[in-house]
Amino acid sequence: MSEKSLKAASPPDLEAVNTATTTSSSRWASLFGGKNVVVGSRIAPIPDYLKNDEAEHSETASEILDRQLAAEDGAAIQYRTCSWQKTAALLFSEYICLAIMSFPWSYRYLGLIPGLILTVVVAAFVQYTSLILWKFCLRHPEIRDVCDLGQTLFWGKEWAWWATAVMFVLNNTFIQGLHVLVGAKYINTMTESDTIGGCRTVEFSILVTFICWIGSLPRTFEMMSKLGTASAAFTFISVVLAAVFSAVQSGPPAKAGSGDVVYDLFPNASVTFVQGMAAFLNISYTFIGQITLPSFIAEMRDPREFPKSLWACTIAEIIVFCVVGAVMYVFVGNNYMTAPAFGSLQDLYKKISFSFMIPTLIFLGCLYASVTCRFVFFRVFRNSRHLNDHTVVGWGSWAGILLITWIAAFLISQVIPFFSSLLSVMSSLFDSWFGFIFWGVAYFRMRHVDRQDGKKENKIIDWASNGLNVLIILIGVMFLTVGTYASVQGIIDSFEAHEVPGVFSCATNGS
Repeated sequence: MSEKSLKAASPPDLEAVNTATTTSSSRWASLFGGKNVVVGSRIAPIPDYLKNDEAEHSETASEILDRQLAAEDGAAIQYRTCSWQKTAALLFSEYICLAIMSFPWSYRYLGLIPGLILTVVVAAFVQYTSLILWKFCLRHPEIRDVCDLGQTLFWGKEWAWWATAVMFVLNNTFIQGLHVLVGAKYINTMTESDTIGGCRTVEFSILVTFICWIGSLPRTFEMMSKLGTASAAFTFISVVLAAVFSAVQSGPPAKAGSGDVVYDLFPNASVTFVQGMAAFLNISYTFIGQITLPSFIAEMRDPREFPKSLWACTIAEIIVFCVVGAVMYVFVGNNYMTAPAFGSLQDLYKKISFSFMIPTLIFLGCLYASVTCRFVFFRVFRNSRHLNDHTVVGWGSWAGILLITWIAAFLISQVIPFFSSLLSVMSSLFDSWFGFIFWGVAYFRMRHVDRQDGKKENKIIDWASNGLNVLIILIGVMFLTVGTYASVQGIIDSFEAHEVPGVFSCATNGS
């Protein structure tokens, strides 16, 4: 690689600096990103596979990043190509998604005021922990996904990598299964009056699985970000239309419930602990997406710019989630609320607004499948020409790995065939780690290294930060224990009350 092309490819001044002081500009950069970001020391040594005769003693983040960029120079398939704008498009497509339509259902059990407060609080926690994750990745630019991060975080132990990998793959496959489930739900909704031969819901699920497999074949996030931009735009139109339709329709459909349209500002006395916890987990699941962030950061040309993407997405999330959730809950009320909330609209309105969700139903599942596939692919073909060149082995392996994940997703969609409970299960089992526990531990690991480097912090800020991160870890433990109990009990209650179809049901699951 020529000196000129190296300068064009690599971000300037991305150095790992051991410093005892910080400037005003670096404090702002620690929140919003930019060239003044101070990258702290590593908490773990450079992995053996990164070392070579020429760069064995490289200790800085910029040198590792330069080598990654140089290795891709001239390659047919390049991965570190995303700007912060393209990364923002990926974030928008991940967060501005179908799960927004679970917020009215959550507000039904939490009450409108506590529901809105919890929405903002959860968003603030996720923003803070995502910034911790970003700083951790800056110190270790070789991290390609959350599994690398998990092993680095927990003292380089192999069991940490395997444990993280299992949760990582299960979480992503559950999300793919959710999109197969809702994809079939959409087709059933649009064709409910038609006679379909055979087992309609299973057949529709197979069709959605095949379409999503095809849609997840692009190899780089640069291409996925273009699709993600369209996906987020269509989702925004879908949820805004749903909110407007809930306000202008003459009344909710009769099959959604009965009685007057009534909403509660605070939780109703009849709400059980299981229902309230499930509603809280639904809100948390929609915000907590840190599991994919290391993969996104790993494909940025200048990872210092990541907070710009993050802030843009978080601000949009709070506005959209609160407005859509509150409007639909107020105009639909307790008795008619469904999950997703499209089922609370009259037939024509439901079909119009639900139809704009099609790109997201396909794309977001594809995005998580792609993240899972590159996790396997990068390890199987590390330092191989199949990684960066168009080869039959490379493309065949990529397609095969994706197909396996989509078959697993199809099976999940048939075994847990209901929307809100599937969200709750995923939130309690995986968000406990990837939304809270990991990042509390990451803070303390980085703070320990900074103290060794002589970096000083205001005592009040230091104590407050320590307390906040202990709280973050405890919240994660609560999710894992109490949250899992509530999720499982909710599934049992739903089956016992015959509120959901059985496993591999042929009956329509349309709204």
